Amino acid sequence: MVTLPPNRLKRALAAGQKQIGFWLTLASPNATEIAATAGFDWLLIDMEHSPNDLNDVIHHLRAAVGGTAEPVVRIPWNDPVTVKRLLDIGVRSLMFPYVQSVDEARRAVAATRYPTAGIRGIAGTTRATAYGRVKDYVKTASDEICVVVQAETTKAIDAGADIAKVEGVDCVFIGPNDLSASMGHIGNMGAPDVQATIARGLERIRAGGKAAGILEFKEDAARKFLAAGFQMIAVGGDGGMLARGTEAMAQRFKQ
Repeated sequence: MVTLPPNRLKRALAAGQKQIGFWLTLASPNATEIAATAGFDWLLIDMEHSPNDLNDVIHHLRAAVGGTAEPVVRIPWNDPVTVKRLLDIGVRSLMFPYVQSVDEARRAVAATRYPTAGIRGIAGTTRATAYGRVKDYVKTASDEICVVVQAETTKAIDAGADIAKVEGVDCVFIGPNDLSASMGHIGNMGAPDVQATIARGLERIRAGGKAAGILEFKEDAARKFLAAGFQMIAVGGDGGMLARGTEAMAQRFKQ
């Protein structure tokens, strides 16, 4: 019988292990394939701020096969219809943006679970079920689905412990850019009160018993976040690396 492979990211977060990730925004399966075999623990395939649609995500998932990294798809919004369709094509790890309350976190989890634990609709011959070959999929799917919710405002940070306690939430991921903007420091996540709020968020998420995540593309700052106790951290992205790398190369030769 065909069985579902374990979701290594979900298990690692539950075990308290650090998970290093890479952010993909260029909507390129080639970039996904390169990053998937680079040695990262997870990859973020972005649908919120990138031109990826459902068919694009399928190609990203196929490009990631054989790599070390678990594909995590950030959906455009906390929408159960989008979640249902992504789960059916084989997405197992989802990031929900802008979750500000316990109720919103519960709705995110419910979208990933079959009744009576949730509201996910049942379909038989999907990519997620290996086209009907995983016979016990409806009973075992939730064991391998990883739910990451984003805290992107001070309201979400203040509710961090309660959000983390929601059954089915695996990680609360702080969005530092939107957080800083909500605090009046748009474009300046390094502002002292923003950093203090991030530290408070980390404390509250851990008090709720779940992993905390964040993205930070500056190496020194990323290492500090890891040392502080963040488990799930994105340390770079395809767009930024290509932009900065090509700028630096052009500048070297033009000089």
